[in-house]
Order: sequence, then structure tokens, then C-alpha cells
Amino acid sequence: MPTLFSIGTLSHATGCKVETIRYYEKIGLMPEPARSEGGQRRYHRRHRERLQFIRHSRELGFTLDDIRELLTLSEQHQHADAIARRHRDAVQNRISALTALRTELDRMIGECEKGHPGECRVIEVLSDHGKCLTEHSG
Repeated sequence: MPTLFSIGTLSHATGCKVETIRYYEKIGLMPEPARSEGGQRRYHRRHRERLQFIRHSRELGFTLDDIRELLTLSEQHQHADAIARRHRDAVQNRISALTALRTELDRMIGECEKGHPGECRVIEVLSDHGKCLTEHSG
């Protein structure tokens, strides 16, 4: 990859849409690139590395605010373990909720399979939280 490259080349190299790159610049996650005499954006390798970090962090479920905080901590050479712990806890909570959902769905499906076609109560159970056997929020 050349020393300076276009937004299209950056997009292709990272798999990130051009519009998304511009958005990240607008909200300050990506530093402003240099401009050619014709006004075209010209990116460096550091832009590609930062965009890859942002993209990978998003794929792992980090919010834009988390990413901003991680980038700030990185620039200040500070530890980011508190953010990682917070994200891990959120993931664990989501896993617990999904496990409870799977259990409830298995129970509803089992109830439907036992009865006659007109006795399936999936819609009824989903409409009334009191009939759910698993704890969940909502």
C-alpha cells in the first residue's frame, strides 16, 4: 500500500464503507486526513490501523463511546481494563438473558408438542409475562 492513499483505497483495505469513514472523522474517532491540492483526502498507514481497531472493536460489540474512551486511554498510555471488565459484564448479562430465553422457548415448544394443535399457548405465554417460568427483565 502506498504511503498516502485515497478514501476508496482505505475503504477497500479495511472493509469499511466510505460513508462510515467520513462519519468517524466527523465525530472525531478518526483524525482528519491530509488533503491533496485538489481537496481529496489522503490517508496514512496510522489511519488504516486506527480504522481497523475501530472496526474490530465494533464487531466485538463495543459502543462508539467505549471506543472513544479506549482510544483516549491508549493515547495517554493508560490501562483499559475497566472498560474491558464493563464490556465483559455486559456480555455475561446478555448471555444469561439469552440462556433464559432459550429455556423459556424450549418449555413453550414442549408444551405445544404435548397438546393438540388448538392448544398451543406460545402466543398466550408471550403476551403474559406472568405465565413465563424464567426470570427476565421487561
